[in-house]
Amino acid sequence: MTIALLLLVSALVIAALVYSRSRPSRRDRAMRDVLDAADALEAQLRVARAEIEAVTGGDGDDPVGEAMREMLRQRLWLRDHGPDASLAQLDEVRTSIDAARGRIDQQLSRIAQARAPGA
Repeated sequence: MTIALLLLVSALVIAALVYSRSRPSRRDRAMRDVLDAADALEAQLRVARAEIEAVTGGDGDDPVGEAMREMLRQRLWLRDHGPDASLAQLDEVRTSIDAARGRIDQQLSRIAQARAPGA
């Protein structure tokens, strides 16, 4: 009976260890969230560039270019430092990306209002 109990407890401990290792850690989730936010911002920047070019005819400055370069810098930072970054650093990058998305949303709204009939 004691051996059976010992085997059962051992099996439960092993199962708990396997389960805990199979779940992504908070840090892994934070890294995934940052990368997802970066992908969304990059897609949004492409839309913004297309909208701006539609309004301006593609002439003049490229206001989205600097934002795209900043996104590249953040992706390179994540590649180089992400595996060792603290949760606070990852949260800071995510906050920065979310703020940039908010600014792009505002710009896209202004463009849509300017393009609307009767504007």
